[in-house]
Amino acid sequence: MSRAPPDAAGDLFAANLKGSLLAVASSAFIGVSFIVKKKGLRRAGAAGPRAGVGGYGYLLEPLWWVGMITMLIGEIANFVAYMFAPAVLVTPLGALSIIVSAVLAHFILNEKLQRMGVLGCVLCIVGSTVIILHAPEEETPSSVEQIWHLATQPAFLCYVAFALVVSLILMAHCAPLYGQTNIAVYIGICSVIGSLTVMSIKAVGIAIKLTIEGINQAGYFQTWLFATVSAICIIIQLIYLNKALDTFNTAVVSPIYYAMFTSLTILASAIMFKDWSGQSISSIASEICGFLTVLSGTVVLHSTREYDQTISPDLYTPLPPIYWHIQGNGETVKQKEDDSLSADFITVVRQDYFV
Repeated sequence: MSRAPPDAAGDLFAANLKGSLLAVASSAFIGVSFIVKKKGLRRAGAAGPRAGVGGYGYLLEPLWWVGMITMLIGEIANFVAYMFAPAVLVTPLGALSIIVSAVLAHFILNEKLQRMGVLGCVLCIVGSTVIILHAPEEETPSSVEQIWHLATQPAFLCYVAFALVVSLILMAHCAPLYGQTNIAVYIGICSVIGSLTVMSIKAVGIAIKLTIEGINQAGYFQTWLFATVSAICIIIQLIYLNKALDTFNTAVVSPIYYAMFTSLTILASAIMFKDWSGQSISSIASEICGFLTVLSGTVVLHSTREYDQTISPDLYTPLPPIYWHIQGNGETVKQKEDDSLSADFITVVRQDYFV
C-alpha cells in the first residue's frame, strides 16, 4: 500500500480519527443489539415456540426489532468507517462489541461469565487481533466486473463450494442433532455464510459508490447477483444467530462468533484477492499463531459456558423423586415423595430422579 504524501498527513490523521470513532460507535451499537435481541427472544419464547427450536414468534416482538435496528445502525457505522480508515484499524475495534455485550449481559441478563470464560474472551480477542494485524493487504477493486473476475477464480470457487458444503452439512445434519448442545454448530453456520456475505456486500458497496460517482453499475447482472447473494446470506445469518442467542449464553456467543467470523472472512478475502502472495514467513507464522490462539480461546469458552436455564424450564425441572418400597409380602410398590407412607412398607435404599 502506497504512503500518503507529507502534505496529506493531516487529512489522513483526520480520516483515521473519523474511522476510529465510527468503529467504536459501531461496536457499542452491535454489543447493545445482542442484549436487546436476547431480551426480545426471551419474551417471544415465553409466549410461543422459541427460535432455538424453529419458532419465528420473535418477528412479532417489538423489542427484537429494536435490537435489529440497533444492529443495523452499528453495521452502517462500521461500513462507513471503512471508507475513512483502513481495515487494519477498523476491524480489531470490533472486539469492543464483545466487551459491551459481556458487561451488559452480566447486569441485564444475569448471565455470569466465569474466570476461565474471561480468559477465553481474552484469548479470542488477542488471537483475532494478531490475525488482523498480520493479515495481507488487499487491492481495492475498481468495478463490479473486476470483482466478478476475482470471484470466479478457481481457488475462490473451491472455497465457495467448501463453504456451501460445510454449511449444508451443519444445517441439515448437525443442527437438528447437536444444535441445542454444541455452540459451534449455529455459530459455525453464521461464520461460514458470513464470510461469503462480506465478499458479496463489498461488491454491492463498490457498485453503489461507482453509481454515485456517475458510473452506473445497475446495468450489469453481476450487481444484482451479488445483491441477491447478500440478501440470502444475511437472512441465513440472522436465523442461526437468533438460534444461537436463544440457546446459549450471550457472553459466550459474542466472542466465539467474533473470532470465527473474523478468521473466516480474512481467509476468504485472502483467497479471493490473492493477498497471501508476497507475505513474509514471519507474517504467515504470526497468522497461524493467531488462529491457534483463537482456537484455544474457543475451546476454553465452550468448556466453561453457562447454560441458559430460562429458555425451557419445563425441560430441566426435575420431577418429584419416586421411592421404591417393598411390602411385607415381598411385593414391590412405587410411591411418590408426597404420598403418605404405610407402616407396612420397608424403604429400599434407592431413589430415582426422572429429569
